[in-house]
Amino acid sequence: MQITSAMKMVSASKLSKAQDAITSMRPYAEKLTQLLQDLSATLDDESGSKFAEDREVKKVLIVAISSNKGLAGAFNTNIIKKVKLRIQEEYQGKDVEVLTLGKKANDIPKKTFKVYGNNNAIFDDLSFENVSEIAEELMQTFLDGKYDKIEIIYNQFKNAATQYVMTEQFLPIEQFESEENKQLDYIFEPSKLEIVKELIPKSLKMQLFKALRDSFAAEHGARMTAMHKATDNAKELIGDLKLSYNKARQASITNEILEIVGGAEALKG
Repeated sequence: MQITSAMKMVSASKLSKAQDAITSMRPYAEKLTQLLQDLSATLDDESGSKFAEDREVKKVLIVAISSNKGLAGAFNTNIIKKVKLRIQEEYQGKDVEVLTLGKKANDIPKKTFKVYGNNNAIFDDLSFENVSEIAEELMQTFLDGKYDKIEIIYNQFKNAATQYVMTEQFLPIEQFESEENKQLDYIFEPSKLEIVKELIPKSLKMQLFKALRDSFAAEHGARMTAMHKATDNAKELIGDLKLSYNKARQASITNEILEIVGGAEALKG
């Protein structure tokens, strides 16, 4: 109980910092995504279309984001289940590989699914620069035609007790065209071409970084909740054991008294 209580306190402390990080970056990431969606209808130049190219899906890469440590309830199990479900239902008969970010995602059976690689050290120093390297590698594999589709599966943080398993398409870029963004009239400076060339890679890097930040916060929330339940269960178990101990002790004392009384009565006789 003392161990689980201490782990709960540690996770609560880490959660506070991780929660501040993801909540502060969400507005920026969402606005960047919205801007890209508004401009998606203009991706008719070479720089834009190479990331938005909609090919026949034959080869798929799933980026599964888990944690490096366990004792977080169903946090990692839900990711593994979702990956299996996507492969068996959505990509049945396709050539699917998995990139795992976090040690626990390596529990995905390697005999059943192809593993493209893993990066467990990313959570040791979760910075935009380190995530950018992974995002650039993913973008290059798509441009090289190694994969026709790349998607991310991760736990999205809502609060300490709630996490949602999310599946997001990373590449190709999903293009949205609505009446709202048709009416938007942007002034491009220096030029639309240069802006799009800069915006797309940055938006993709930010998307992956947000997913990792979300997962990192969700992990500590899930672990804090799991350790809280474990502590409560330990307290309940201790109470049950004390009751059993006291009953056994009382029964032992009663037997001893009965033996003494019985012996005394025998001497009288």
